[in-house]
Amino acid sequence: MEVRSEAAKRSVPHTTSISVCPEGGLQAWLTVLGAFLALFCTFGQLNSFGTFQAWYSEHQLRHTPPSTIAWIGSIQLWIFFFSGGFIGHIFDAHGPRILMIPGTILLVFSTMMTSLSTKFYQYVLAQGILFGIGVGMMFYPSLAAISSYFQRYRGTALGIAFAGSGVGGVVYPIMFRELFERVGFGWAVRISGFISLAACCVAVATVSNHISAPQKKAAVLDMTLLRDPPFLLLVAGSILICLGLFIPFIYMAEYATDKGISANTAFYVLSAMNAGGILGRLAPPLLSDAIGKFNVIVPCAFLMGLLAMVFWIFAKTLTTIILFAVLYGFFSGAFIAMIIPCVAQISPDGRIGTRIGLLYSIISFGALAGGPAGGALLKAGNGSYTGMIILCGVANIAGSLFILWARLWLNRRITVLV
Repeated sequence: MEVRSEAAKRSVPHTTSISVCPEGGLQAWLTVLGAFLALFCTFGQLNSFGTFQAWYSEHQLRHTPPSTIAWIGSIQLWIFFFSGGFIGHIFDAHGPRILMIPGTILLVFSTMMTSLSTKFYQYVLAQGILFGIGVGMMFYPSLAAISSYFQRYRGTALGIAFAGSGVGGVVYPIMFRELFERVGFGWAVRISGFISLAACCVAVATVSNHISAPQKKAAVLDMTLLRDPPFLLLVAGSILICLGLFIPFIYMAEYATDKGISANTAFYVLSAMNAGGILGRLAPPLLSDAIGKFNVIVPCAFLMGLLAMVFWIFAKTLTTIILFAVLYGFFSGAFIAMIIPCVAQISPDGRIGTRIGLLYSIISFGALAGGPAGGALLKAGNGSYTGMIILCGVANIAGSLFILWARLWLNRRITVLV
């Protein structure tokens, strides 16, 4: 069981323990609502980059190799992940709004600049760097704020918020595809910017932090936290998983087109993947509140890799591709939703924002490498997706084994304390 002995509980600083977490209330659920909206228009759009990957390959950047175009999405992910250490530190010291207000401005500005871009370097600056920073300034404060309100039901509350990214991942690919054809690329992206502005304003107004105790001053990226073996193993597993996790999100639309599926239908495959992610962000976190966070995240990560190795490599028809997309979306959504509750569980000193930020800063390098590595394998295979699929599967399975190791170490620690 994932519990601590009474002696262990007494040794933990009185911060976000179960006695001070309200486990509900108006402010707590308004924070969940705000986080849902923030993730809808931030991580939801990150999950939809495959739409832009396929569009750029056919239009603005048609003379640019897919592996090069993938750098836009990979830089976007890396900036978003890497910023976590700095943003988490600021959150622990000052709360969410000091980050979310400028984050909203930056998110909208970067979207509008993307709508005006025509060259590769412009997309890298606007859609890659600026948008990635804006996403981070909305994402981390929203989820860390939820963790300050819930402990017993933290998985459920975070799962509801994370469902916003899944809903966004369903809506945005369909919306972009329709608007690209009807109003053109520029206005399609601008419309998404106006949606982001409305959703983020509501998020800024509703997300708040339940402050239980002042935090001690520490380094922005406090690497001493890596001395804790379970956290170190969780980080190691997560960086491997992030190397493979986002490859299908970047290349699935192109993969479907390569198998003879029309370009219009291929965009819906990405929406199907994100639709599976909605349930994955809800059901496993709810289950984790009953049987334990690590007991859920480990099999989900392992099955995510197994699906790629066994199913994706043989998915060649529209039916099998959509089925793979839904299942992969489910298990990847579960991993994404469960990683923060796992970090919060091993943060007895209350420095949840700092640990979340440090983890995401480190695993950003896996997210950065995944897309271009997949593109390089695609090029090396002369258009064969086999190497890319194997990378995706092996990285996810290997990462799940490291997280299992972290789970076993936690069990050992509890046994010693008891």
